[in-house]
Amino acid sequence: MIFDVVKVFAPAAFSFFVGIALSPIIAHYLYKHKLWKNKTGAEKTGRGKVAIQSEIRKEKEAGTPLMGGVVIWASVLITSFVVFILSVLFSDSVTEKLNFISRGQTWLPLFTLIVGSIVGLADDFLVIYGRRGYVAGGLPIPAKIGVILGIGFIGALWFYYKLGISAVSVPFLGEFELGLLFIPFFMIVMLALFSGGAIDRIDGLSGGIMATIFSAYSGIAFFQNQIDIAAFCAVVAGAILAFLWFNIPPARFYMSETGILGLTTSLSIVAFLTDSVLVLPIIAFPLFLASGYIIIQTLSKNLRAGEKIFSVTPVRRNFEELGWPSYKITMRVWVISVITAIIGMIIALAG
Repeated sequence: MIFDVVKVFAPAAFSFFVGIALSPIIAHYLYKHKLWKNKTGAEKTGRGKVAIQSEIRKEKEAGTPLMGGVVIWASVLITSFVVFILSVLFSDSVTEKLNFISRGQTWLPLFTLIVGSIVGLADDFLVIYGRRGYVAGGLPIPAKIGVILGIGFIGALWFYYKLGISAVSVPFLGEFELGLLFIPFFMIVMLALFSGGAIDRIDGLSGGIMATIFSAYSGIAFFQNQIDIAAFCAVVAGAILAFLWFNIPPARFYMSETGILGLTTSLSIVAFLTDSVLVLPIIAFPLFLASGYIIIQTLSKNLRAGEKIFSVTPVRRNFEELGWPSYKITMRVWVISVITAIIGMIIALAG
């Protein structure tokens, strides 16, 4: 039991310090090459406080690099590599037990994290170099959705055919068999999580939320005796905290797609591996709120001849309408995220 705790927390701490060490190097490269979004590609706004705050944010975005998410997945990858190499080169009971890379638990979420992050990195490059005469605005939305669904489809096939999983656990009620419907359900969950990435764009907001979510899933996996998954989630949380150290207002760099895409797709895998996907909307409530907000607004505009339900989207801009400064939005959403994550953990473990 004690060693299991060490196996979870030691790599997480190592991941944090790796991220702290990497961040100045990555930041230097990003600033040297001016890898930020230009003002001309910023979002359209209406009048009043939202427009004023948006203009302030656009000015800041024009000088703050994207691709900060590299800190996160690079830290996870380095940590995973180090513990694996130590277990191979210095094979003994301690190093082998510290190694959390296993085919049954962590290969798939680690692979998904890296693949999703690389796709996100390519999207960030297109966003940045769009101002220099290439592809503007990153990957087209249909292409991005296609990529997410493609990753989800491969993951669903792995679960269905390799792991033999075709049911989801309903808290307090037991297993619910989906059969082949498990595959599209898996893909929809992954897409819904990614769309929740719209909550980004305020200093520190997405970092605090994602660190809380992965910490919650680390706890769930630990109490389910899935120690390798618990360690993996803790390592991701440690890397996010390192990113967050440099993302506290004023942000040194933004997480952007290379962070959000990798984290959300990997999180989907973890939720299914721990058989707690139905509590995911509670644990990741801010993400699903942001996603639902955009979906409802889009459906309303398409089905009701352009009529909107909400005055502005995404959801953070409603708080800006209330006159909340960005730091107040960030801190209050962090609080909500912690509370909903605790509630989700209780339901997942008690159910």
